Amino acid sequence: MTPKIRAAITGVSGYVPDYILTNAELEEIVDTNDEWIRTRTGIRERRVLKEKGKGTSDLALEAVNSLLKKKGISPDEIDCVICATVTPDMQFPATANIICDKAGIKKAFSFDLGAGCSGFVYALVTGSKFVETGQCKKVIVVGAEKMSSIVDYTDRATCVIFGDGAGAVLLEPTTEEYGLMDSFLEADGSGRIHLHQKAGGSLKPASHESIDAREHYIYQEGQPVFKVAVVKMADATEKIMKRNNMTIDKLDWLVPHQANLRIIEATARRIGISHDKTMINIGKYGNTTAATIPLCLWEWEPKLKKGDNLVLVAFGAGFTWGSIYLKWAYN
Repeated sequence: MTPKIRAAITGVSGYVPDYILTNAELEEIVDTNDEWIRTRTGIRERRVLKEKGKGTSDLALEAVNSLLKKKGISPDEIDCVICATVTPDMQFPATANIICDKAGIKKAFSFDLGAGCSGFVYALVTGSKFVETGQCKKVIVVGAEKMSSIVDYTDRATCVIFGDGAGAVLLEPTTEEYGLMDSFLEADGSGRIHLHQKAGGSLKPASHESIDAREHYIYQEGQPVFKVAVVKMADATEKIMKRNNMTIDKLDWLVPHQANLRIIEATARRIGISHDKTMINIGKYGNTTAATIPLCLWEWEPKLKKGDNLVLVAFGAGFTWGSIYLKWAYN
């Protein structure tokens, strides 16, 4: 009997820009204050890519190069690169194509995947299928965002939330009981009315009117998004755990998308997992959209042990949401 091939994460890396945008600095830009930001979002600071002429691909490049170096592998060994992002360098070509060019990855196919804040979860599941079917031996999945490029720094409701960053993981095949064990993905396009970018697409191309109306920035209705996010993230976590007969005592780590500290805490409370088993770094990075989950894995990597049970869960624009049951593959 042919053993089942699974896709295992065998390496992880991350990168955030040097510039730290603090709540104190935001107080000088917009009508807000540190207490208001912290009590509503849990964010103290976030990173911003300030260098002129640099975009999402440059953030991703740092994470990818670091990953290749860490694993001691050549760019020529990579078969596929998937970049989850809503802030591509340009409409086309794909930012993944640009990352490959900059990293010297010349023998891979590459493409972008846009699923908002659920992008990394969607991309990880997608990348795993290329490994499980035997088409690819080494797949890099990147979550990377230059959110500062679409943030309106006159809108106090959104400008305090988002930051820039990138995280990358390497997927490789294994016949052991590790890696992506199960996944659950869903979407509801009617949620787009609450969270979107109004202009810049084919429906409403850029014009003087759209620019003057500040429609090329994030538009978000906080309360509806918050309510649905809490329910869907908790539901997705419970569903993947129930489907795999996993009780809370068997779950080593919850890895939630870092949207808002209150959403994370509400999700953890609802499933009954303790704070010390929940990865949280939103305080120092803010919401980096598709980059939040790989940045958590990068930061917590030294604490992870082979065989640890992880649930990755996210909710984002679309609406999109989903979860992954992941068994950690290395010490």
